[in-house]
Amino acid sequence: MILSFIIILIIGFVFGYISNKIKLPSLIGMIIAGILIGPSILNLIDESMFKIAPYLRQIALIIILTRSGLSLRYKEIYKLGISAILICFIPAFFEIIGILIFGPILLKINHLEALLLGSVLAAVSPAIIVPRMIDLKEKGYGNNKNIPELVMAGASVDDIIVIVIFYTVLGIIKNNKIDFIGIINIPVSIILGVVIGIIIGLVLILIFKKIKNNTINVIILLIVSGVLVFLENKINAPINFSSLISIVTIGIFILARDQNLADNLENKYKKMWRVFEIILFVLVGLELKLSYVKTLNFMPILLLFIGLSFRTIGVFISLLLSKLNVREKLFVCFAYLPKATVQASIGAIALSENLNVGSLVLSIAILSILLTAPLGAILIDKTHDKLLVVE
Repeated sequence: MILSFIIILIIGFVFGYISNKIKLPSLIGMIIAGILIGPSILNLIDESMFKIAPYLRQIALIIILTRSGLSLRYKEIYKLGISAILICFIPAFFEIIGILIFGPILLKINHLEALLLGSVLAAVSPAIIVPRMIDLKEKGYGNNKNIPELVMAGASVDDIIVIVIFYTVLGIIKNNKIDFIGIINIPVSIILGVVIGIIIGLVLILIFKKIKNNTINVIILLIVSGVLVFLENKINAPINFSSLISIVTIGIFILARDQNLADNLENKYKKMWRVFEIILFVLVGLELKLSYVKTLNFMPILLLFIGLSFRTIGVFISLLLSKLNVREKLFVCFAYLPKATVQASIGAIALSENLNVGSLVLSIAILSILLTAPLGAILIDKTHDKLLVVE
């Protein structure tokens, strides 16, 4: 297993570096590295890695969501008005509806399976979006209307809502029945998650002020996040809380109360992410079965772009009440295209749960990364100076 870890980190880093040098997101190279060293081609990785892969993906997701929380300045979001709220869920809901309508027609799956697939595909990628929005903000692009903050806030909350929907639908499929309590649990789990996150955030701030060691504080925060995820999975009550919402809320609360502490913690998490980014995306490539992908036709790609079309409509509807002009709205549409992080984190879960649709969900999730991550990144990089005003 140790040798497999070394291979994953070295090969993933090299391929990511090469991908970045040719102006593509590094995660594309990491996924290709995973495919190359995985069972489909060279088969260099020990089978024990696949057993711990779900835990590694969970840690990566915790790191992503914690970073989002520690970077999400709610006061700036509040200034954006109703559009900031609408863009957090309407584009994702529209994309899910598109997949729900056309998935059964194009892929011959049932509506629950289409809903599961839609919840995997509907999230956008903080790994692609956040660094670029921070860079644009520093250069002054879109600052006159707080467009970078709008996109970052929407992307972060969008991901959380989609993940909650995914786990709810997954539970319905596993139990083979529609659980109305589970559906009701979606808003309840979000509210409970926020409340628990605020309480824990308050306690952690008091602890962190006593310790004043950023490394130890990060370890504590990581352990607390892991415990929250563990408790959510172990509690069998009809109504549960969303540990992922709690994790993001903790970060937001820490930032609101102590910006310096939040910045220090986020920098530590950023360094951890550099390692887990490689692990996460190489694991995605390892899980992909080329033999299964060969059986797919053009339909998954068509469905993917239908979903993106629905998403774009959702973005424009979300921004109807905003002060953005047509060019700025078009830029937000481009910024809302790339998929990667969430698809890599939850795309393989349906397969690990032995669902009939598992291989299909994973394959289309990876396909969405390979197609939309470079497309979204290129459109953001090449159009921001033409579509946004510099302040």
